Amino acid sequence: MVEAAYIFPGQGSQYAGMGKDLYDNFPAAKEIFDKSNEILKYDLKKLCFEGPQEELSTTQNSQPAILTASIAALKAYESSELFNQYLPKFSLGLSLGEYTALVATGSLSFEDALVLVRKRGEFMEEASRKNPGKMACIIGMELPAVETLCKGIGCEIANLNCPGQIVVSGKTTNIELLAGLAKDKGAKRVLMLDVSGPFHSSLMTPARDKLKNFIDKIQILPPKFSFVSNVDAKVQTDPLMIKENLIAQVNSKTLWEDSVRLVAASGIKTFLEIGPGQVLKGLLKKIDPKLEVKNIGTFQDLQISSSLC
Repeated sequence: MVEAAYIFPGQGSQYAGMGKDLYDNFPAAKEIFDKSNEILKYDLKKLCFEGPQEELSTTQNSQPAILTASIAALKAYESSELFNQYLPKFSLGLSLGEYTALVATGSLSFEDALVLVRKRGEFMEEASRKNPGKMACIIGMELPAVETLCKGIGCEIANLNCPGQIVVSGKTTNIELLAGLAKDKGAKRVLMLDVSGPFHSSLMTPARDKLKNFIDKIQILPPKFSFVSNVDAKVQTDPLMIKENLIAQVNSKTLWEDSVRLVAASGIKTFLEIGPGQVLKGLLKKIDPKLEVKNIGTFQDLQISSSLC
């Protein structure tokens, strides 16, 4: 068996139609979508399969939808011929994807994770309405220079996802000002992200405080294999520390690049991106082109991967 790392996508990977082919072809995936509807008491399955995209992409809907589609993909994978080809040694997810990663390790139940991310999405959306803001991706500018700009106009580093890309977060006017200044200071490009708020910044503190009350009551067990946290890019085994990091993650930056490098430094070169989209594959290729990423998000992915083994 090939030693591998599981990686799970975050918000922004959702698309209308995700998971439909898995639902139709894998009873284990069907069970996950049906269970989501039962727990949430609304038709998340229909929203995933049919959209509309605008409604699916709201923070409060996209978070439980992505978690559900990702776990459905995981269960489909586990019931496929491909499952016996890889031995999972690490599990990590980008922001929201951390909840999926914890479910994959047996640390968090799917039922508890689903309720938590629904609340997480609601609280983040509520905080965004009270503290309107934006996020922007600064391309081709060194971190110290971006940090200096942020300090000067009240923005914050939100995501360090891969070399050459720094995501910043803050109030709308401040982000727009920073975007202009960054170009003047030599940034190659500045892209405004299609998100509904200033995520991973201090403006999300009200959401963090509300989510803490729910996370404190949830049972988290020691992971069955290594879980890497975005907050500190370290392997975490202590349930109390895992809880602390999940709470802190809401209003602090994510260290995705460092997390991936930690796994790669252990000798793992194969990563399975489990869930909708291929965002993480693109990031990993920029972190280290030698890393191999296999996508497991559709029925076709499982058919192609199985035929290559």
